[in-house]
Amino acid sequence: MPKTYVIVGAGPVGRHTAELLRDRGDHVRVVTRSGHGVVDGVESVRADASDPDALSRIVDGATALFNCANPGDYTTWQQVWPPLAESLSQAAERTGATLVVTSNLYPYGPTTAPMVEGQADAATDHKGRLRAGMWADAKARHEAGRIRMVEVRGSDYVGAGVGPNGHVTRHVPAAVRGKTAWVIGKADVPHTWTDVLDVARTLVAVADRPDTWGRVWHVPSNAPRTQRQALTDVLAAGGHPAVAVRAIPMPVLRGLALVNPLLREIADLAYMWTRPYVLDSALTQQTLDLRPTPWDEVCRRTLEGNRQISA
Repeated sequence: MPKTYVIVGAGPVGRHTAELLRDRGDHVRVVTRSGHGVVDGVESVRADASDPDALSRIVDGATALFNCANPGDYTTWQQVWPPLAESLSQAAERTGATLVVTSNLYPYGPTTAPMVEGQADAATDHKGRLRAGMWADAKARHEAGRIRMVEVRGSDYVGAGVGPNGHVTRHVPAAVRGKTAWVIGKADVPHTWTDVLDVARTLVAVADRPDTWGRVWHVPSNAPRTQRQALTDVLAAGGHPAVAVRAIPMPVLRGLALVNPLLREIADLAYMWTRPYVLDSALTQQTLDLRPTPWDEVCRRTLEGNRQISA
């Protein structure tokens, strides 16, 4: 019998998750502020997801509530995330729907070894502490029996529809025209890239498995590539030659951050781009029997799904 699932957020992860659930025959509602249809065959609902009363009405009767929201403006996270996270938890508690959270690696903070599930959250920047606090609050409610929840963490996104916020995808439109790519940090340190489709596959896999709830799972991701390697591979997937990849010197970035609020937020996360930043997803792959999408396929979809973005 088909189940009902509610997804908050219509970015690439939300859209892929909706498509996977729809294709297996379930009823899906996607909640956005605009209410515009984003996926064929999926119900679109206009609502402010930070309103717990409105969200609870939408979620009533659903099996799971997916948090696929991702406030695009780094400078507003402190204002946007707390009421949204609280509303999601309240809706899960009121309705009994399992809360399935899409997250990232920020809570771990700077690290010198591959990140594994279960390691302590040790972020020192305010965005990492914010995401770590959201996880700790939801986990405490889970352990108290108030909600059922599970969190899925991935690294920086590649794949279709990631757009100008992605550290590889933002360069694609200009790179296919042969333009130099200016990257943050260092161009040649290993970095894990996570396909947004694999994020969605992991979210769907844990939503219906009680044995996975109450903990963090890592999205199956391919072997790390440097920023230079990743962009070169994406271009090669369409037969395009490699372009020059140059790094923005950190002193320059920090100088610009003094007058640019967005760059100030990015500079706080500079550790991700100046040293190896590697995600270990072996436990998820073994437990959930999931594998990352082959890298050459990820590169093809990254190219085709982002080449038309305005450069």
